[in-house]
This record gives sequence, structure tokens and C-alpha cells, in this order.
Amino acid sequence: MSYHQILYQIVFSTKYREPVLEKSGRIELFNFIGGILKHKKCKLYCINGVEDHIHILTSVNPKIALSNLIKDLKISSNKFIKEKNIFPSFNNWQKGYGAFTYHTNAKKKLITYIKNQEIHHQTENSRAEIIRMLIEHQIDFDEKIFE
Repeated sequence: MSYHQILYQIVFSTKYREPVLEKSGRIELFNFIGGILKHKKCKLYCINGVEDHIHILTSVNPKIALSNLIKDLKISSNKFIKEKNIFPSFNNWQKGYGAFTYHTNAKKKLITYIKNQEIHHQTENSRAEIIRMLIEHQIDFDEKIFE
């Protein structure tokens, strides 16, 4: 028997961080992504986002590589968005992603944070948010990629 518990906050953006994820279509997108996670036997705790990016709080099935999961999420949701035309100005997801691990004690606070994305982004833009998260998690990065 194998046991695991890795809590991930996954963040990825629209191409060029364009504000194209209109509020009216987000629930449909989040439900679609939740279905993919369920199908892959991942546990979804929370998903939300704003016009230019989304946050997913999940544990990942240990039989699936994180990079493959995110690749599948982005490819499948890209196709779904375009077929359903739920975001007419959507072009694509930006290359790359952020994936941050947390202790299970942080789960409740993270769920609140993700649920309150619209409120949070009244005071911090998405660029500043991802840079803050990279710094908090002591991840080396080149600020030029965020210009």
C-alpha cells in the first residue's frame, strides 16, 4: 500500500496575460477542469481565477507526473474553450505554470485565498502575485520573463 499527501497550488495564465476569461464563462471552464482532475483521480479542493489566470488547489494522483497533468489540463481546456466559444477573445494559455506545494495545515487558508481572487486582485496584479509566490517559495527566476 502506498500513501501520499502533496497539496499543490497550480497557477497558469492566458497568453500574454490578456484579460479574456470573462466572468460569465469561468464556472463552465472550472467545472470542465474539475472533471479532468476527477477523471485522473486527483482531489480538487478549489479552483478559481480572474480575467487573466487561474488557481487550482489539488492533490495529484502519484501515478501522474505534475508536468503531464498540467499539460493535459491546458491542452484539453484550450480545446474546450475554443469549441464552446466561451471566451471569444481567448487565444491560448501562456507557456509555463507555477506549482507550489503546501502543508495540509494551509489548506483552509489557501481555499479562502483562491475563492477570493477577485477581491485579492483589487490590490495586487497577477504579475506581482506570481513574483511574490516565487519569492515566498524561494524559487529562482528571471524577472525579465514577466516584462
